[in-house]
Amino acid sequence: MKPQAPAQTLDLERVVCRLSELGEGGARAFTIGSGDWPLRGFVVRVGEAVRGYVNRCPHAGHPLNLLPHRFLTPDGTLIVCASHGAVFEKGSGYCVAGPCAGRSLTGIALEVHSGFVLLADSVDVGALGRERAQAEAPPL
Repeated sequence: MKPQAPAQTLDLERVVCRLSELGEGGARAFTIGSGDWPLRGFVVRVGEAVRGYVNRCPHAGHPLNLLPHRFLTPDGTLIVCASHGAVFEKGSGYCVAGPCAGRSLTGIALEVHSGFVLLADSVDVGALGRERAQAEAPPL
């Protein structure tokens, strides 16, 4: 009998969602971390791939969605900012139209293991939270 490889242990603090929760072309919000500036992001399914972004519009600095998990245009082909109508490519986060055209969403590296979407080990949750805090701080 061939020995089985040990099961991979998931770092539960880095789990974003189950892959099955995204469905084909779906999107889902997540929050990881604690304190004043947890990482608030979202994941989107792009074919067989999964992309992650910080949930912050580059134009106004506020969340893209007004309703839970609502990040996509009605046809599901683009990411949309519910406040100002900016639209972004799902695969790259690049803004193709709207007040922040030419800018991009901040990407978050992800991994898929055992049917779960996780933040990649390289993601520094604290650094992304501090970046968010600086972006939202009023000018001096």
